[in-house]
Amino acid sequence: MTYKGERPLSVYKINDSYIVAVYQGKLSKYDIILRYRQKDKKGKWSRIRTPKHIHWAVDMLIKLSHQEEIAKEFLNFLLNLWNKTKGFKSEGERQEFLREEDLIREVEKEADRFEELSKHGEYNIKFLILLAKLLMKQEKTNREDAYMFKKLLEALKENRELYEIISIATHKGN
Repeated sequence: MTYKGERPLSVYKINDSYIVAVYQGKLSKYDIILRYRQKDKKGKWSRIRTPKHIHWAVDMLIKLSHQEEIAKEFLNFLLNLWNKTKGFKSEGERQEFLREEDLIREVEKEADRFEELSKHGEYNIKFLILLAKLLMKQEKTNREDAYMFKKLLEALKENRELYEIISIATHKGN
């Protein structure tokens, strides 16, 4: 999935419906940039997109409205993952983490207990877990004290007001 002439560091396929590619970022030596394509209901692939926090947040709000208990378990799982996640400190560490078969196997194992959530919203749970893991690594690689994604997870879990969640997801407020 070449993007603007750049070749990806790694590419992941999820359920024949999503392709996620990781590229070299520009913010730091080990920075990564995420891009994805999604197959629509007619089987046509979307253009290459950059995932945004707001897309993720809207999808989780839908999941929460249909399956609140499981969705909150999922958010707890991601918050625990956030607390354990460290940024990349070397190229070898980054390559090891991005190893396709290992990362996909890990995502599939973790997704089993939350699969029910895939029935609601736009995104499949495997796609969300993969995206979350990559976003966490991206944020923590560029800033060890990063908090954006964690703040969004907490706001969703705590059922904060919609406008506060949108503000956090669009990077416009506290």
